[in-house]
Amino acid sequence: MTDMLPASWREVLGEECRKPYFSDLLRFVEQERERGPVYPPREEAFAAFEATAFEDVKVLVLGQDPYHGEGQGHGLCFSVRPGVRTPPSLRNIFKEMHAELGHPVPDNGYLMPWARQGVLLLNAVLTVRAKEANSHKGQGWEQFTDAVIRAVSDREQPAVFVLWGNYAKKKLPLIDTERHTVVQGAHPSPLSAKKFLGSRPFGQIDKALANQGHEPVDWRLPDLGASA
Repeated sequence: MTDMLPASWREVLGEECRKPYFSDLLRFVEQERERGPVYPPREEAFAAFEATAFEDVKVLVLGQDPYHGEGQGHGLCFSVRPGVRTPPSLRNIFKEMHAELGHPVPDNGYLMPWARQGVLLLNAVLTVRAKEANSHKGQGWEQFTDAVIRAVSDREQPAVFVLWGNYAKKKLPLIDTERHTVVQGAHPSPLSAKKFLGSRPFGQIDKALANQGHEPVDWRLPDLGASA
């Protein structure tokens, strides 16, 4: 499975992938796939890394674990495939984008255009058993994705880390806040939407990117004629 990591990431995560826990983790995931559906599909487990090369990361958005419904997740946090109904948390992200930036809410939840602009959409856990949220937590993915966060933090070029919700905020010690900017806020889920809506994260991200010498992200997403 590590062969699916693109070259830019293998270079910085190769040592991590050679640790014993990682072999155990991959064995666990394969055993889970033999027992029943696991999301995302094997070929998309590292899709976030394929979409955004290590050297291109300018924003890192941290999610928790993949969507556990059939056909939803495809390896990018918060994102769903075209044609899949936009989940509640992502709908709130779009509401805030519309309120803050005026961009229309798209008819789909496919965030690949963000990823291709340098937004690493990283889940802390990269796989999940069908219909069982958090079913692959504590198996080693967190250690691996912590290494991803550290790798981006250790780079010479600065980035913006987006930590929404208490789970994500616990990763703050992994980030060199002297060199990088951290945008924190409530999680966009319906449970905390009142605190998330109005937090204006997109402007904070783009201001930080400008200060770092990066181009801002074009947050607009095209309509795909898909069900929202």
